[in-house]
Amino acid sequence: MMKMFTTQLTGLFKRIEEKAEFSFEDGARLLAQGQTIYLVGFREMKAVEFEALEGAEPLKGALPNVDAATPADRVLLFTRTSADEDALELAAKLKEKDIPFVAVSTSVPDGKLEEIADVHINLQLLKGLLPDDFGNRYGYPSSMAGLYVYYGLKFTIDEILAEYE
Repeated sequence: MMKMFTTQLTGLFKRIEEKAEFSFEDGARLLAQGQTIYLVGFREMKAVEFEALEGAEPLKGALPNVDAATPADRVLLFTRTSADEDALELAAKLKEKDIPFVAVSTSVPDGKLEEIADVHINLQLLKGLLPDDFGNRYGYPSSMAGLYVYYGLKFTIDEILAEYE
């Protein structure tokens, strides 16, 4: 089972990288232009927020309290799907305040987050990665996919900022 999960997870990461290549660059550039980057993770995506703020290699200058953000700042938002009501509510507030933001979520048909965000990165995770004996799927690693995207953005932001030092 682990071999199949590892294969599927590797495939997911490859899909994200291939389909979001330009979004990674656009998102990192947008975030690097901000005075401060505020991070918000909803539900299981709090794991990404925690990694970015408290991990071994935190995102330099990142803060958790998005309520303090101004138009000079940027926001990086992680949620499971583009239809998440809490994320959409925050996105609307950010747009109203003219605060640019990058959203990371799986695009779903009824989701609007990708339309509101300045840059959206699709997690490409519509169902679990593993099949069961009854035709269902399980193994939905949304926070792992979110962490993969976070590190892609972080590495690119670090490269951009290093060019200006």
